[in-house]
Amino acid sequence: MKRKLKSSYYRSPDVEFLAKDLLGKILYTCKDGQVTAGLITETEAYFGDEDKASHAFGNRRTARTEIMYGPGGFAYVYLCYGIHYLLNVVVSGSDDPKCVLIRAIEPYSGQEIMEERRKMPVTHTAVSSGPGSLSKALGIDVSFNRKDLTEDEIWIEDIGKRYAADEIAAVPRVGIAYAQEHAHLPLRFYLKDNRFVSKKLKST
Repeated sequence: MKRKLKSSYYRSPDVEFLAKDLLGKILYTCKDGQVTAGLITETEAYFGDEDKASHAFGNRRTARTEIMYGPGGFAYVYLCYGIHYLLNVVVSGSDDPKCVLIRAIEPYSGQEIMEERRKMPVTHTAVSSGPGSLSKALGIDVSFNRKDLTEDEIWIEDIGKRYAADEIAAVPRVGIAYAQEHAHLPLRFYLKDNRFVSKKLKST
């Protein structure tokens, strides 16, 4: 049975739990009247101002990161390398800047729209594997930044899928060598048996 996640879901301070629990849930967008959706297959957890890989490390509270300091349940979208829009789900309570980066999805609804946006068939894993690719497939850009995830432009639904611990890989996050010892933490999670994953590694 489908149900849209409520604000209370996102307010949990356990970002690692939420990063794993979001696997198998459905991420929806509605842009220009077109609805597209994907099953979340890969995430990364960022644990706030003590996380050397986080935009909020050292309590760097800026105009860009301010949304991270609000209550959970909002989208934090930013442009990476001047090319790719990345979607983060803000979690926890106010003044606790934790978030979950959505790294990959499996096309679930609106596949023809995704194919048009990506100029490739949805059977190709590159269509939505990787945070920049999934944003293109779902039409996510900076206009989605700060959007309420309980409203009707971008939201997540629970369809009842659950995974055992041995079905989920827990490996280091991607592209954060600068984060020193935090670069090695196993805070990237993905569904082992799903091919719509950006990069598979041996699980820790």
